[in-house]
Amino acid sequence: MASKDKEMSFWDHIEELRGTLFRSILAVVSVSLVFMCFPKPLFQAVLWPTCPDFLLYRLPGVDFSMGLINIELSAQFFVYLKVSFLCGVVLAFPYIIWEIWKFIAPALYDNEKKPVRKAFLLSSGLFYLGVAVGYLVVLPVCLMFFVNFSVSDTIVNTISLGSYMSLFTSMVFLIGILFEFPTVIMALSGLGIVDRTMLRKGRKYAIVTVLVLAALITPSDPFSMFVLAIPLYGLYELSMLLCKKES
Repeated sequence: MASKDKEMSFWDHIEELRGTLFRSILAVVSVSLVFMCFPKPLFQAVLWPTCPDFLLYRLPGVDFSMGLINIELSAQFFVYLKVSFLCGVVLAFPYIIWEIWKFIAPALYDNEKKPVRKAFLLSSGLFYLGVAVGYLVVLPVCLMFFVNFSVSDTIVNTISLGSYMSLFTSMVFLIGILFEFPTVIMALSGLGIVDRTMLRKGRKYAIVTVLVLAALITPSDPFSMFVLAIPLYGLYELSMLLCKKES
């Protein structure tokens, strides 16, 4: 098998990549079509963070709810398509990771395959953990900040469906992607590119980077920024544990 892979031409690799992309896209589209058949349950889950019975709002001293309006004729339809597609990507994520692994595995040496395989196996769990943190914690915290913030008492916050979905996407899907950091580090460590000592020396730079990322993703108020910064820095520490001690 190894000799066969070495004899593959550039166009053979392009063909393999085309097949990987095609199967991944087909999986996402197939799952998205299933979600499109159940719009009401889908949107109940997506809009739940705007309801007063959401998990975080049940904590003592928390009282929050918000309403949404639609100001564009076609907005609800396109949001329906967007949400179905995003849910398709989330649910098909393990299969996409599997397809990527099958594509790159033949190019790895035998001693590299085991650690990189472990990183790929871990990736789906961390992605779903990130999605859960974004959905259950970061998104509702940001909603409370945005809805309650006002520069004047004469201005009433009226939130559109489109603006909510933009925040929902960045808070949930993007945080899920950020939680892939340990798997990237684990794979690079398996390839001998980074090690635990390098990460330990870069800890102070990691703290600054995490705070900047948290400030860019969240509304930049101290509370919501640290709500996201704490798990992100925890991922950096986890990456050190998963790394080799030295290259």
